[in-house]
Amino acid sequence: MGLDNELVILAKVVFAILMGGLIGLEREIIGKPAGMRTHMLIAGASTLFASLGSVIINYFGEVSCGPELVRSDPIRVIQAIALGISFIGAGTIMQHPERRKVIYLTSAASILFTAGIGIAIAVDQFILAIGCVAIVWIVNRGLRYLDKKVLKKRSSMSRSGESDLNE
Repeated sequence: MGLDNELVILAKVVFAILMGGLIGLEREIIGKPAGMRTHMLIAGASTLFASLGSVIINYFGEVSCGPELVRSDPIRVIQAIALGISFIGAGTIMQHPERRKVIYLTSAASILFTAGIGIAIAVDQFILAIGCVAIVWIVNRGLRYLDKKVLKKRSSMSRSGESDLNE
């Protein structure tokens, strides 16, 4: 692996960090626990791991036993990334003690999605990555308005039902 390849991977990691930062910015603006830095690091790490998958295969093919004896399975790299990121995402999910509901699921989902964006960048799917960032923004910000309207309506209905039970 030459210096050019290393610089290409580094550029991909930087691009992934920028894309992850855009998702994290949206989470940061509304005060969620996994913000800009978390999303940036997850996107960058995912890109690095996915890029290093092919580097490691090439390295061991050249250094040790020859390319015909080294088998690769890129899906395993993606599985390992998803497993690690899911662990981080699960750490953000909490049960609210007073409201008796689970909170921060969207933050956990955006963390997982950010890892996917990092992997997409690692395999040169730049337009896909940019489009996915836009989709996450639409889902998280655009649908928030609708969610508030639906939740507001649903919560007012449940309160009226609770008052009937208490009476």
